[in-house]
Parts: sequence; structure tokens; C-alpha cells
Amino acid sequence: MNKITSVCVYCASSTKIDTTYVEAARELGTLLGHADIRVINGAGNRGLMSALSDATMAAGGKVTGVIPHFMVEQGWHHKGLTELIEVEDMHRRKETMARLSDAVIALPGGCGTLEELTEIITWKQLGLYLNPVVILNINGYYDPLFTFFHQAVEKHFMGHRHLELWRTARTPAEAMELIQTTPIWDMAARKFAEI
Repeated sequence: MNKITSVCVYCASSTKIDTTYVEAARELGTLLGHADIRVINGAGNRGLMSALSDATMAAGGKVTGVIPHFMVEQGWHHKGLTELIEVEDMHRRKETMARLSDAVIALPGGCGTLEELTEIITWKQLGLYLNPVVILNINGYYDPLFTFFHQAVEKHFMGHRHLELWRTARTPAEAMELIQTTPIWDMAARKFAEI
């Protein structure tokens, strides 16, 4: 079992998505709060980010939000988080979120979430991030991405071993189990970065 004290959660800020996704974010936040696992997220005050943060804190947990100055200037930050870290830009935001976390969970989201997720998978492939990465595939949302990854392997843009860089969960409870049971990635696997 991994010693998990903080989890970086990538997710959408959209307010127009189906309530199924909002309920999943709240359930995950509640589970993390009850487990006393700190949430690290992008500090947004809307959508799944806000739902996750509010549920975590309502369950007695803590949330550290990491957000660039320009987003604070726009008023896009959650003002009730346990801790708010302002950074210079998006690159520093992603690096800080990863550095503070013992694992990553990706809820459904758009381009920003996809970018964060694929970057952390790339870092893991390169041996720069060794912790568990779990994709929470609510209602099959990420199925097209998995199709793409398998095509990348089939066409030799990725190695078959690279499909082990993440785990897939269908429920928040399964995601919680996977962050604790997925082995820490072996730095020696860096040799698989090239195919």
C-alpha cells in the first residue's frame, strides 16, 4: 500500500456539464476528505474543481489550490480553500501541483485537463514523476483517448509498456483504491521511453 497524503486532481471548470460528472467530483472529494488526503488542484471556483474542493472540505479534508496570478486577477480562484498558492504562469502551476502530490487522479475535463493528464503521463514515461496516475473514466468519457493510445501503440508511436503508465477507474471508490495499490513506477523504466 502506498502512503498517500496528497492527491493532485485534474478536472473541468465548466458549469454546463451533466450532473453525473459533478456528483462524481463530489463523491471523490468526500472520500478524499474522509481519508484525510489533501487535494491539490487548480484552485478554480467553478465546475468540477469547485465541487471537488467544497466536498473535500465539507468532509473535513484540506485543499491546496495552485493558480497563476492572471487567473486571480480575473477572479477565477476559489476564495475558501485551505491554502491558495499563486504562481507566475501555467507551467509553474503544473509543476507545483505535481511536486506537491503523491498521486494524480484525472476526472473528466476539456483541453486543459487533457493537457495536464498527458503531460504527467509523459513525465512518468521519462521517469520525472513516479507516482500513481489514475484516470477516472466516468460514463466512458475517456474511451476515445484510450482508443488513441492503443492506436499509438499499434502504429509504434508508443511502446506497449507505456500502457502501464496509468490505471483506469470507473468509480471514485475504485480510483481511491488504485492510488493506494498501484506500484510506484520504477526509474529504470526510463529505458522504455525510447521505442
